[in-house]
Amino acid sequence: MALSDKKCIPCEGGVMPLFRPRAEELIAEIPGWALATDGKSISREYRFPDFATALAFVVRVGSVAETEGHHPDVALSWGRVGITLSTHSIGGLSENDFILASKIGALGR
Repeated sequence: MALSDKKCIPCEGGVMPLFRPRAEELIAEIPGWALATDGKSISREYRFPDFATALAFVVRVGSVAETEGHHPDVALSWGRVGITLSTHSIGGLSENDFILASKIGALGR
């Protein structure tokens, strides 16, 4: 099943973060995203022609995040949006991060 077809599952801790080899497999499924050197987060930067368009994208990302119950760190500036995903409750990556990244990636098209 494709990541974009999955739903985030609440994670309150008590599970291990993904090991780097699994994170590398999943990152290959979400073009444009990068795995952090420490393997604990993924990120992507989007560029837009102006602030208003970037802000509108952030609002759409927020809507998807609320639906999934999993929330990214978002940095908004003029014409640019940076998104970082990590599952803070486990101190690293879970499949939820990749599911949400896939859904966010579909917004950027």
